[in-house]
Amino acid sequence: MGSGTGKSQARHGLRLHPLALRIMHWTNAFAMIVMIGSGWKIYNDEVLFGWLHFPDQITIGGEAQGALQWHFLGMWILTFNGLAYLIYGTVTGRFRRMLLPIYPRELIATAWDAMRFRLKHDNLTSYNAVQRALYVGIILIGIVQVVSGLFIWKPMQFSELMPLFYDFQGGRLIHFLCMAAICAFLVVHVSLALLVPRAIIAMLAGGPIVEATKPQEIPHTPVPQPVPSAEAAS
Repeated sequence: MGSGTGKSQARHGLRLHPLALRIMHWTNAFAMIVMIGSGWKIYNDEVLFGWLHFPDQITIGGEAQGALQWHFLGMWILTFNGLAYLIYGTVTGRFRRMLLPIYPRELIATAWDAMRFRLKHDNLTSYNAVQRALYVGIILIGIVQVVSGLFIWKPMQFSELMPLFYDFQGGRLIHFLCMAAICAFLVVHVSLALLVPRAIIAMLAGGPIVEATKPQEIPHTPVPQPVPSAEAAS
């Protein structure tokens, strides 16, 4: 009985990517793609850099009003889903376990290995220093992206945020730079995933079991016996 229960519980251990995390991951991916494509269309109507214009073929929304509606859809999905992701990662300890610590020396060494195409990623359950830095960085960039987006959407209602961006155009510039950083992250993230297809499969199916629940064992603690005194021994 005890052995069968132990094996049954071991088979139902925690996977590398639980179902809730996978749903939030792909929801975030969808929201980011929607926001980037619609954001490019919105940018084209009032460019920041005269030399930069995004082709309509890679934008989302058609006309400006349609792009705004798509952008707002992606914004609210990313805001609420991202908040749920932050709460999940903090409460479950996943951020602390998977993303920390990040040591500068290890980060430099790992980046050097990556540039020489000598970076190994055989163990999906452990992120290297470059991966940890990228994931922490994109979380911080995502927060700045949402805050700057709220400011340029409603500059009067969110006027308290103006000191963070200097003025309205400063908010637009920060929002644009964060978008560029997210695009760069997606390129690197997808490239690394294609190099290690098992990572994509793991994010779809859950990946290997990293922690199996085991039946709690109550150790037998012997009852201490009184030590006979010297007088009693005599």
